[in-house]
Amino acid sequence: MTIETIILDFFQKYFFSGYTIFNTVIYGLILAIFIFLIIKMFKHYDLNPTDLVFPLIPFILLGSGIRALVDNGIYPYSWFLITPGIYFIIGGLAILAIFIGFLIQKKLNFDYKYTIFIFGLVLAIVNFFNIPSIDFIALLEVLLIWAILTLIFAISSKFWTLYKDKINLSILSAHLLDASSTFIAVDFYGYWEQHVIPNSIYNFFETAVTMFPLKIIVITFLLYLVDKYIDDDLISRTLKLAIFVLGLAPGIRNLLTLAIGI
Repeated sequence: MTIETIILDFFQKYFFSGYTIFNTVIYGLILAIFIFLIIKMFKHYDLNPTDLVFPLIPFILLGSGIRALVDNGIYPYSWFLITPGIYFIIGGLAILAIFIGFLIQKKLNFDYKYTIFIFGLVLAIVNFFNIPSIDFIALLEVLLIWAILTLIFAISSKFWTLYKDKINLSILSAHLLDASSTFIAVDFYGYWEQHVIPNSIYNFFETAVTMFPLKIIVITFLLYLVDKYIDDDLISRTLKLAIFVLGLAPGIRNLLTLAIGI
């Protein structure tokens, strides 16, 4: 057996055969390193990370759309098109768009955030042309639950200081989309939860409705810690941007995988 074969077998066993505690920890470490580098970039260019929440949504649509097409066999199963490869590809494209946006803003005085949004939107639209069909019933089922829950928290924000902050509310809403899409897909359409901890909780309670309290408790706790104990505004906002992406990306992926695959 050659060294190349051993290496390929290792990655196939521990990284390409579903989520495990081992690769989840490794992915977490990679994410931490990536966030550290992003913080350095934001500091160098004097960027406000939360200003990028809206401009980066098309890139999230692009990455999630590609992953959904892989899930349904329309794109080939490749390291570059699944986690974590897809995050590197989309992250690289987003960083490229930021640099292009800066250049255009410097030359034409055109807000870099619009350039980022347009750049990502064009790529996302091109990718969506490869979607063969959409089941709008499944789509609406998920979006209805998500909208109701988001509305409840939007109303409760009048009395809940943590969610008076629109960024915090947007982050929770992104994770509620993930919970809603997982619940509908697992409980009603025969899908299964891939991540280690949610899957263990699902197996214990035998319903993915547990995703809702899990998401609400964890995200509320994380946002509370960030707001209360992280005084550095740049680090705080970067962490919030990361938490937002980590909720919206799988939420849209689950939603599209479900809607395309039925």
